[in-house]
Amino acid sequence: MRIAFLMAPEGVEQIELTEPWQAVTDQDHEAVLISTEPGQIQAFDHLDKADEFPVETVVRGASAEAFDGLVLPGGVANPDLLRADEDAVSFVRDFFDLGRPVAAICHAPWTLVEAGVVSGRTLTSWPSLRTDIRNAGGTWVDEQVRVCAHGPNTLITSRRPDDLKAFCEAFLTEFAKARNEV
Repeated sequence: MRIAFLMAPEGVEQIELTEPWQAVTDQDHEAVLISTEPGQIQAFDHLDKADEFPVETVVRGASAEAFDGLVLPGGVANPDLLRADEDAVSFVRDFFDLGRPVAAICHAPWTLVEAGVVSGRTLTSWPSLRTDIRNAGGTWVDEQVRVCAHGPNTLITSRRPDDLKAFCEAFLTEFAKARNEV
């Protein structure tokens, strides 16, 4: 499988990028780092700068059709910056329009809210997003991982870094199911 990882140039929670990335590559799938700008993305360990990672593709030139699934890592600033970028929001929405699975953790559902894709869906997130999700027509639950297939695609969400093991197992399973149905 070919999996897109979308993030802003800064603000992604490093472990929410590196653990899912490792889970994808450990299964011999291709992980592709996409951002709104070329160059490097600056990851964070909570509020402290962590490592930098090279951008492989700029979202403006990316197509959801080229990927089997999308992973949206969290961090507070990362999804806040993504939801202000029209190309990023459109890219996310395209996965839903194509029926391709999307996985989002922590604060990443902010981008989903902006893309207008949570209405009628059940998802989890960092607890502070609960009102935003409800206001966008979604149902928020406090669960380690939530798989929602009530929509055009499968949506896999988790709350926080402590949920990463379950998150990675769930999205890899769901991405493989979706690919096998094609």
